[in-house]
Amino acid sequence: MRVIFMGTPDFSVPVLDALVEAGHEIASVYCQPPRRAGRGKKDRPTPVHARAEALGLAVRHPVSLKSPEEQDAFVALNADVAVVVAYGLLLPQPILDAPVQGCLNIHASLLPRWRGAAPIHRAIMSGDAETGICIMQMEAGLDTGPVLLRQVTRIGPQETTAQLHDRLAPMGADLIVNALARLPELTPEPQPEDGVTYASKIDKAEARVDWARPAVDVDRQIRGLSPFPGAWTLIGGDRVKLLASKLAEGQGAPGEVLNDTLRVACGEGAIDLLRLQRAGKGAQDTETFLRGWPVVAGTCLTAE
Repeated sequence: MRVIFMGTPDFSVPVLDALVEAGHEIASVYCQPPRRAGRGKKDRPTPVHARAEALGLAVRHPVSLKSPEEQDAFVALNADVAVVVAYGLLLPQPILDAPVQGCLNIHASLLPRWRGAAPIHRAIMSGDAETGICIMQMEAGLDTGPVLLRQVTRIGPQETTAQLHDRLAPMGADLIVNALARLPELTPEPQPEDGVTYASKIDKAEARVDWARPAVDVDRQIRGLSPFPGAWTLIGGDRVKLLASKLAEGQGAPGEVLNDTLRVACGEGAIDLLRLQRAGKGAQDTETFLRGWPVVAGTCLTAE
């Protein structure tokens, strides 16, 4: 098929690779424009942009798709279908209508649960037992279109957003290749009205750990916000990111370190901190972290 691919971050790259490997003709790749990054603040292409160029594919990165000129250019590609995954721009109706088979979105949740920007984070932070991938026919609403295919996966008890992201990306790639191969025989299934939830964009204000909350909530917060923006606490007045954890037995004052391996009391129960990162340092497992900065039992971790 002649495909327009629309995606931007690392999550989208395996999908582009899978479409190429499956033999589809990529008419053009659309992604977000390069952004200034790094110490030199030089323009840095997005992961999809870099991968598309490495594959020798044409790349377009308009700031918006609302202008008649951009819409005409899109229509002129004469695509059979557009595949959209974490692109980052709303698609106006003329864009949605342009490909013969419409626009298909790869969404990292079990729709209608977690429509919106941060479905992986929200699934972990809410304690969902499972999540998955949906291949959805796009329409004007936010992730409201009918679903063509879905695949379910369990969320591990210690799984972080980064780990789940890395499992779901190739799952989405396989599922879209399957969907394109079977497109004529697939029946779009309207999303039910019950069970709709919205995965709002992660706010950095959500990252501060409140140790007075139950351990189950703190653990989900740490895993759900790892690696970005990273839940944080203060140890001896220094801000430290908490990147991995697990539930543990124990009790004490909220934020009290209960042993010499960073078991921390919460409002109810306790957690073991498994991976941490000091400002200006790389992420470290607990044993390595404590060799450089011992945190003894009785220390109190604080939020401010």
